Amino acid sequence: MKILNNSLYLTTPDTYVHLEGGCAKIRLGKEEKNKKRIPLLNLSDIVCFGRITCSTQFLADCAARGISVSFLNEYGNFQFRTQGPINGNVLLRRAQYRAVDDAVKRLEIVRAMVSAKVANSRLVINRFIRDHSGSEYLENVKKGSRQLKRALSDLQLARSVDSCRGYEGEAAKNYFAIFDHLITKKEFSFKQRTRRPPLDEVNALLSFVYTLLTKDAVGALETVGLDPAVGFLHCERPGRPCLALDLIEEFRAPVADRLVLKLINKVFIKKKGFKEMENSAFKMNDETRKIVLVEYQSRKREDILHPFLKEKMPIGLLLHYQARLLARHLRGDLDAYPALFWK
Repeated sequence: MKILNNSLYLTTPDTYVHLEGGCAKIRLGKEEKNKKRIPLLNLSDIVCFGRITCSTQFLADCAARGISVSFLNEYGNFQFRTQGPINGNVLLRRAQYRAVDDAVKRLEIVRAMVSAKVANSRLVINRFIRDHSGSEYLENVKKGSRQLKRALSDLQLARSVDSCRGYEGEAAKNYFAIFDHLITKKEFSFKQRTRRPPLDEVNALLSFVYTLLTKDAVGALETVGLDPAVGFLHCERPGRPCLALDLIEEFRAPVADRLVLKLINKVFIKKKGFKEMENSAFKMNDETRKIVLVEYQSRKREDILHPFLKEKMPIGLLLHYQARLLARHLRGDLDAYPALFWK
């Protein structure tokens, strides 16, 4: 169990949670004596990993307080979440739906998001080039940087959302082709991006942190009144938070990928913290998961100067500000959506 920045993470298998006097009364594992009480007053959300059970009364009280409860499986993949009534602005959501159906407006938003993703991925690569000038893989990494630079130019010529998806897919392929070179501690290795299931330790880490980002993006979008399910870049699918997946594209490389590289290269985690399952998927143990959660929250506490707003703020608030900027654009207050280009 971890409490970080008003988020409660429940990671111990067989934990049971019920309501008692405005608090979450938590039995950690199967031991009756191992109990804790956490006031709900200051919590913003609760995230449950694996075999966690919550009483209906507890979930109902969380919903009434505006506390979302998300359930992820043992691999960190999102399963479902509970929440109270959505108080979204109907006019804003109608504007969102119209924009999705407007080919020109949709293309402008998608081009901005994908351009930011590619530029931010290139930033991670260029940081490696700067800090590891003696690497034996330096020329391959520089080639990858040039390929992403070319993708940025090509995106400006894209005349459809499908074209943007094509350029994004090619850029992602080139980026992950050199990702193993960015790993300096060769206890870990990375061949290619695999999702369901993650077929090595690095993919397990990437998928886990991407899931955390998506959860945060859903909360940010719902806070401003946008519909997380209706996106511009990702194709709509029942149960898929398409707009949240759109939004995190700007955050994958500078938040998730950099965090994974830090955890590995600075030896926060070790290979023995993972286990290969019967389906060839890799799963992290509880201790490794807790380390990742702590470092993820630590990353969110770091301050950054927002390049558009020119305000200093914690990284953890950036998703909320980007959601608000997107809402302002959809309302007509901004001529274009200012995607987040990290510096």
